[in-house]
Amino acid sequence: MYWEQEYECMDREGLQQLQLERLQANLHRVYLNVPFYRRKFDAKGIDPDDFTSLRDIERLPFTTKDDLRDNYPYGLFAVPLREVVRIHASSGTTGMSTVVGYTKNDIKTWSNLVARVLSAGGITKDDVVQIAFNYGLFTGGLGIHYGAERVGASVIPISSGNTRRQIKIMQDFKTTALICTPSYSLLIADALKEAGVNINSLSLKYGLFGAEPWSERMRQEIQERLKIVATDNYGLSEVMGPGVAGECLERQGLHVNEDHFLVEVVDPETLRPVPVGEVGELVVTTLTKEAFPVIRFRTRDLTRFITEPCPCGRTLVKMGRVMGRTDDMLIVRGVNVFPSQIEAILFDIEGTEPHYQIMVEREGNLDDATVLIEVSESIFFDEMKKQNEFVDLIKRRLASELGISVEVKLVERKTLERAEGKAKRVIDKRKY
Repeated sequence: MYWEQEYECMDREGLQQLQLERLQANLHRVYLNVPFYRRKFDAKGIDPDDFTSLRDIERLPFTTKDDLRDNYPYGLFAVPLREVVRIHASSGTTGMSTVVGYTKNDIKTWSNLVARVLSAGGITKDDVVQIAFNYGLFTGGLGIHYGAERVGASVIPISSGNTRRQIKIMQDFKTTALICTPSYSLLIADALKEAGVNINSLSLKYGLFGAEPWSERMRQEIQERLKIVATDNYGLSEVMGPGVAGECLERQGLHVNEDHFLVEVVDPETLRPVPVGEVGELVVTTLTKEAFPVIRFRTRDLTRFITEPCPCGRTLVKMGRVMGRTDDMLIVRGVNVFPSQIEAILFDIEGTEPHYQIMVEREGNLDDATVLIEVSESIFFDEMKKQNEFVDLIKRRLASELGISVEVKLVERKTLERAEGKAKRVIDKRKY
């Protein structure tokens, strides 16, 4: 199902010409209106008029989250504040908030792009969409909300939290689509089971999940427990919010809305492009944002390009599911470890629950990593010999896949803190 077939199925030559024209216009916009970019361009001797090929993008400087913080709050806006109709900001949990703005045209574009993602995931005007993302400065709630209204669906803006009420609303309002983080959907699944609600009595058909990395096995778990088709979507507040990319019902990668975003995958160390299909850091340049355009923004998200044609007919390039973040990567005894790697291993082992946490500590000069794993009651209350055998199995699998040995500790169900937003998978207690 297409929302804007003209663009979603555009031939590659025409799409690249459109990208180039929009890139040229965007470079002029930021050079004239954003002193930060003008200084950056002048320092590198860059003239926006010189850009005649998309390959010229590699000459441009990168933009980082620190650049956004250094220009807090409005230093990177490209229009006067009187033209800004919406302001969002990150939570600022890792430092000063990053602030982004939208003009009326930006809001219209945003709504259309989210409508594309929702339509690709099966949502129509006949659906009842329950949005369990947080509303407020976070872009997820309102971003999805406007897109769902654009599609014509009935929208329930319940926001995050109050899981019992979420279930009551699902039952009474006949919710057909759930939108939240994947970890929160499993929390809802747990609550449904505990409340004795027969999942087949609900009207749920679709789930669109994002805002945190998740594995294919986690998708299978969600689909089985909630009896839905689960698709992935991607966005980030610094670029726009949700609507940058999303899966179609084929679920073979996320289609990037390339007519609005020029995307690259680079080596996070050398900052050079990686061969197509290899994992690297996603870099995004906005092509149509008016209030807050960004040039070569380093997302810190790790993914890869998928170039195989999609059976759905869309010609937009696909990106693989985000496997983690460069700043979430743990270096334990010199080895790079991503939470998503551990998650994928655990989902393959029968008896483990989809809730885990990684704790890293330093004893002297040596790093120690412990994976706390919730397990089914039958395993937790097994005799000690069986428990030890189970722990040894997990440790062997983790050591084989990760390349280092880690400790494993089994805990009862509901021992680990549940998150109504993004799951907190890592606790790093090391002192540097």
